[in-house]
Amino acid sequence: MREFAKGLRFPEGPIAMPDGTIVLVEIERGTLSRVTPDGTIEVIAKLGGGPNGAAIGPDGAVYVCNNGGLRWHEDQNGLRPVGQPDDYGGGRIERVDLATGAVRVLYTHTEKGPLKGPNDIVFDRAGGMWFTDLGKTRERDMDRGGVYYAAADGSQIREVIYPMLTPNGIGLSPDESRLYVAETHTGRLWAFDLDAPGVVRRRKFPSPNGGELVAGLPGYQLFDSLAVDAEGNLCVATLFNGGITVISPDGAKIKHVKMPDLYTTNLCFGGPGLRTAFVTLSLSGRLVALDWPRAGLALNFLNR
Repeated sequence: MREFAKGLRFPEGPIAMPDGTIVLVEIERGTLSRVTPDGTIEVIAKLGGGPNGAAIGPDGAVYVCNNGGLRWHEDQNGLRPVGQPDDYGGGRIERVDLATGAVRVLYTHTEKGPLKGPNDIVFDRAGGMWFTDLGKTRERDMDRGGVYYAAADGSQIREVIYPMLTPNGIGLSPDESRLYVAETHTGRLWAFDLDAPGVVRRRKFPSPNGGELVAGLPGYQLFDSLAVDAEGNLCVATLFNGGITVISPDGAKIKHVKMPDLYTTNLCFGGPGLRTAFVTLSLSGRLVALDWPRAGLALNFLNR
């Protein structure tokens, strides 16, 4: 494991760019930032709220899931979120021009109501974005979350999967026939069969959400964001049992790669042959890199 950068304010949403830099969000800082290979941190755009997942879209811009902000606690263990803030202003999907830093808000609502806490995002080959809305947690209640499909130009958005319990990481199988969604507080990974871009073939009862359960973890370990490797394995960032849980597409094989941070929140693949995993260790504010035994899946509009 190699430390790529430190001093980040709860990093998430890493994107390994072709020029060797890593674009990511700093949720507590409210920024989209760039990390250079020497560890220098540059602010691309000040977004406010709580920028979370990020992905390169069909026009080369960065699309950001902004959860609207979080309440924070910092102590000797590090920095961590602890719920909805008093000044919460609602969730949104934003587009950031990498060249100028210009920010455009694309979506704040769906046909079902306001976005609460957009979290993670992936683009399909058709140029549409899939994203999760985890919702918000308050002192005595919490939202139910869902999964949404939207156009990159801001013209249309719709709810596709609802309800889910804290949906977080999201990814597509290599052939884009399946959509994967990780739930945080249940520690479960779900798969949804796709009939067309943005169209889910829902399974019947007793599925609670129309999906197939791929895997669930025992004990107190929670799922965060995920990445898919070239063989279709799901690499899910795991909280409290800090590390990356690698799950085969059928859920039959599960391996845990330990990391030195209870809040291992996300990863992406980059470097030669996409064989380097860049991992956000958010409690300690670090971005690290390590050689990975398999190549990552090439992402639409970034590696393809």
